[in-house]
Amino acid sequence: MINKIKGTQDILPSEINKWQDLEEVMRNVSKLFNFKEIRTPIFEASELFHRSVGETTDIVKKETYDFEDRGKRMNTLRPEGTASVVRSVIENKLYTEENLPLKLYYYGPMFRYERPQKGRQRQFHQFGAEIIGTDSPLADAEIINFAATFLKALKINDIKIQINSLGDQESKQKYMEALREYLKPNIKHLCNDCNRRYEENPLRVLDCKVDMDNPVLINAPKPLDYLSDEAKMHFDHVIMALEELDLDYTINKNLVRGLDYYTHTVFEITSDLETLGSQSTLVGGGRYNNLYKSLEGPDLPAVGFAFGIERLLLALEAINKEESKDFIHCYFLSIGDIYQTEALKIINDLRHGGIIIDYDFFNKNLKQQFKQADRLNPKYYLIYGEEEAKKRTINVKSTETKEQVEVDIDNLYQYLVNGLTNRSCSGGCGSCDGC
Repeated sequence: MINKIKGTQDILPSEINKWQDLEEVMRNVSKLFNFKEIRTPIFEASELFHRSVGETTDIVKKETYDFEDRGKRMNTLRPEGTASVVRSVIENKLYTEENLPLKLYYYGPMFRYERPQKGRQRQFHQFGAEIIGTDSPLADAEIINFAATFLKALKINDIKIQINSLGDQESKQKYMEALREYLKPNIKHLCNDCNRRYEENPLRVLDCKVDMDNPVLINAPKPLDYLSDEAKMHFDHVIMALEELDLDYTINKNLVRGLDYYTHTVFEITSDLETLGSQSTLVGGGRYNNLYKSLEGPDLPAVGFAFGIERLLLALEAINKEESKDFIHCYFLSIGDIYQTEALKIINDLRHGGIIIDYDFFNKNLKQQFKQADRLNPKYYLIYGEEEAKKRTINVKSTETKEQVEVDIDNLYQYLVNGLTNRSCSGGCGSCDGC
């Protein structure tokens, strides 16, 4: 038997509801903030991720799925969404002045070769958003507010916003020099990955999850102490906007995020929900003002975030103890041969009107049909046979009240709509709000 590849998962029919519910909230909140969806390819030229995410990052060095195609071109399954959005904006020239700022969101599978664990798979799903073409601190606050609003719409209210600033390129460079100097005599007290990161990009040493409580890192210089006046003003205005929005936040001076392209604001939103375990981060993001220029595009400042959907679903498990059950509107029970009456036409007409309906394919007896119907959790049984066909009526039985009513075929659709929208018609005519 061929099994699924390690680090991937099947999303089964019994689980799909929670995915679809989350996706619906995602799209509704995106509309509220006036973000438009963009869809990019699942694989891109490897160079895109090497240049954007960073040659020395763990993602590029250890985790990307790279392959050579038949044209001898190197391709990579996308490990994150921002780089592809940047490439698409540049290639399709979406950055014309009248379009700015662009407010885009994306959703789809990403791929990283890492050790599978709870909430982290090798094929995982991300929901991300980007505001492109403005360096206003209001955009930073907007993107943080968007992320927080999405979590609240999912009823995840126990959240903590952590924020920091890496400053502009000048501030970041000064800080990295000071950090390198500080770490030089102490690096031997940190893990092997930190020793490697020190040589490649010392900033990412602060992002270490192994040594996060090590005094060497706790006492390290902080990016906020090296901000230029302009960068400090930008961060102060972000904070002012968050306070105006009544968003509780904590300044985490050690927060740097793991990707090389960040400048100015970086943030994470965490939760202490029990189902998340030790990895409490639900969303991370920040500003990346130089990424478009580095990929040979125009000088476009931008800010964004990315959620891991699998981790969100874990968080929701702690909140939604009772899973919503699947249901259909009606189950059609045929007495006798379904081909000899207009049963199929009735079913099809109801479907065209938006009624979710199913029926028996195996010519089972009535008792077996009721048993099958109950598995599908219908709101109504529709019972139809030769006698009903002669009178052009159908017996409609509510699974909730157990009441059974004979309804004219011509009035059936309206009767069901009234019932499904909590309006009653006790006389069975189906054409009013109550006889």
